[in-house]
Amino acid sequence: MSGKQQTKRNARRAARARHRLITRIIGIVLVVLVVAVITFVIYSTLKKSITANQSPTGPNSFLTPGGPTPELVGTKQYASAPPLIIDVSKQYFATVQMEKGGEFVIQLYPEKAPITVNSFVFLAEQGFFDGVTFHRVMAGFMAQGGDPTGTGGGGPGYQLVNEGNDLKFDKAGVVAMANTGRNTNGSQFFITFGPAGLSENDFTIFGQVISGMDIVNNITLRDPTQNPGFTGDIIKSITITIK
Repeated sequence: MSGKQQTKRNARRAARARHRLITRIIGIVLVVLVVAVITFVIYSTLKKSITANQSPTGPNSFLTPGGPTPELVGTKQYASAPPLIIDVSKQYFATVQMEKGGEFVIQLYPEKAPITVNSFVFLAEQGFFDGVTFHRVMAGFMAQGGDPTGTGGGGPGYQLVNEGNDLKFDKAGVVAMANTGRNTNGSQFFITFGPAGLSENDFTIFGQVISGMDIVNNITLRDPTQNPGFTGDIIKSITITIK
């Protein structure tokens, strides 16, 4: 074999070696890319799952979905706030049946106030509001209920933080939590009869009456500071539906 032929053979061998090296490098890069993509997908999925199961900041952290029901420590009194039982991607409606007849429907806003709606749904499903009165009903202002004692000073045994959102007290039928100051929300809620002129920073708005506002407007007026001799209009039941 001539020197020229040997040189060509060596060049072909070098070319094949370079090709094999390049092929291996491309294979390694592809494997690394695939592993990176899989890792990213798994990380993103886990992050979304963890975020979905975490509570907003504050003392009332949710347990994971399906967690244990809070211990009942007294008549309509719980040792802690409920676990996460709602799905914020779904629509929730509360049908309030009045003892004297008639009903109205509240659309709840879990995406706007998840802590509050979660608690309200839990209490409704436990029958907490059954037999509870609208103890404070002020003409042209609002109807307030949800206190199992009927005095205006009761609650479920735990307190919830305020949740800020873009909802406003700008119309009739706005449903919000009553409290004695920020982050003292419990079970008491109120429904406005019209634009209320209240500060959204002070109260968590979590729903809107979408039907039966005439029933709300006919709730018997009652001012607890005047020591009225009647208990007020009674809630027979609150039924939760999900869409």
